[in-house]
Amino acid sequence: MSDPSTSAVRIAPEVADALAAGGAVVALESTIISHGLPRPDNLDVARRIEEAVRAGGAVPATIAVVDGVARVGLDDAALEVVGRSDDVVKVSVRDLAVVAARGGHGATTVAATAHLAHRAGIDLFATGGLGGVHREAATTWDESADLVALSRTPVTVVCAGVKSILDVGATLERLETLGIAVLGFGTNRFPGFYLPDAGFDLDWRVDTEADVAAVIAARRSLGTDDAAIVVANPVAPEAALDRGLHDRVLAEGLTAAESAGVRGKDVTPFLLAHFHEATAGESLRVNVDLVLANAVLAARIAVAAAAR
Repeated sequence: MSDPSTSAVRIAPEVADALAAGGAVVALESTIISHGLPRPDNLDVARRIEEAVRAGGAVPATIAVVDGVARVGLDDAALEVVGRSDDVVKVSVRDLAVVAARGGHGATTVAATAHLAHRAGIDLFATGGLGGVHREAATTWDESADLVALSRTPVTVVCAGVKSILDVGATLERLETLGIAVLGFGTNRFPGFYLPDAGFDLDWRVDTEADVAAVIAARRSLGTDDAAIVVANPVAPEAALDRGLHDRVLAEGLTAAESAGVRGKDVTPFLLAHFHEATAGESLRVNVDLVLANAVLAARIAVAAAAR
């Protein structure tokens, strides 16, 4: 674990104490606060996510860059900066050094959060959904940096799969190629963020937090812990978006993006905005519900892993 007094990564005292004691800690990304949720609800949801981790028995460690300092665990003032400031940039691994050198504010993506969590000694990470391979990637080469980062970062990420606006099949192929294990939690099917089932089978299923902790321990013993484990936790059926509504809105959004000439990295924010508007906020409600569920599950896995 990094020394919080000397490291370029500043670890909050509560997080440092928990890590030093071998306790359960869960890392949380900050792009959901700055870019994923509307103001002023974003700060309330961020606090609810941290509370969900505590409810699961672990210490939350929200990660962000504030005034050029990479921080693992945010106090309320830092959380306000991330949630309220207009100059917070979305930061992946490649951007961390630039934002730090310029003394800026940065909200960490899955890739950057995983990197900083591992550097701080945190093994568990909860998020909403992973980035993945985008539609038309065969011509645009548009693939999230999350995948490469997870291929070289030994953390366990609890997520609800990837959004259906991505190329789900291609994303699963890349996860396999990059050596990232995918475990379906209570399911044999890969979840599709807004939906419990994205239409693809999984090779491996786990049904309890202890099952996941056992895989983490075995990976470490076998020396195969050079890449992440993805725990795919489907949104509860009663909380999911109606499939008929989802399919209609997705088809309309893809057509609208094509008509508007939206390409490459601009497609995802375009489609997410379309989902929010066309579902009258239902997609946002699902997003919040699944993130809270993932935070609780990650905490319980962290507790089980710490007890081994």
